[in-house]
Parts: sequence; C-alpha cells; structure tokens
Amino acid sequence: MNFLSLGKRGEAQALRYLAGQGYRILERNVRSRMGEIDCVARDGGILCFVEIKSRSSLRFGFPEEAVTLKKQWRIARLASSYLKRRGLKNLPVRFDVVSILEGPAGPCRIRLIKGAFEAQGPLL
Repeated sequence: MNFLSLGKRGEAQALRYLAGQGYRILERNVRSRMGEIDCVARDGGILCFVEIKSRSSLRFGFPEEAVTLKKQWRIARLASSYLKRRGLKNLPVRFDVVSILEGPAGPCRIRLIKGAFEAQGPLL
C-alpha cells in the first residue's frame, strides 16, 4: 500500500467522519511556510484544528501516537498564525486528532480525540 494513497484515503474518511459528527469543515490542507494544518473546522462555537493520522498496521503504534510533542508545538504555532492572519481573537479553540487504523478492506477503526492536546502558552 502506497503511503500517499493511505494518507489521502485516511483524510477523506476523516473528513466524512467529522461531518457526520456535526463538524462544519471550513478549510483543509492549510499550508504555510511553517507547515500544514490538515483540517480547520467548527464544532458548535469552537474552532478546531484537526490533525489526521492514518496507519495500515500497529507495527509502529496507534496512529495518534505519531502526534508527538514536537508535532503538537508545530500545530499550535500554525494555529496561532492562522488566527492572526484571519483576525480571529477571543474565539474558543481546540486541538483534535482523528486516528484511522486501516485494514485490507478499509478502515478498521476511526477514533476522534477531542481536545487531544493544548497549546503551551497563548495562541495570539
């Protein structure tokens, strides 16, 4: 299985799952020179920055375990930049992770972790 196709399939599955959970997808693959935010969505009145991780086996652990402290820090920096560029202040923000473990016939497990981590320090 090709790594890129696994990631793209996982992302599509995650976006459908989030929409089914009531999230309103605002943007996906928000890129800047610092990196990429997989998904920006609204969950009620909360702006969510969502990291999507897919794996085809548990050989290297669960997908969500790939969201290391370094990755969390990078996502928080990207979120802060996103908020500044769009002039969004005093908006409740949350960092979520969607973990997809895919089997030979499709996703075996999709797990949404709301509030998976918090930014260290203020976002703006």
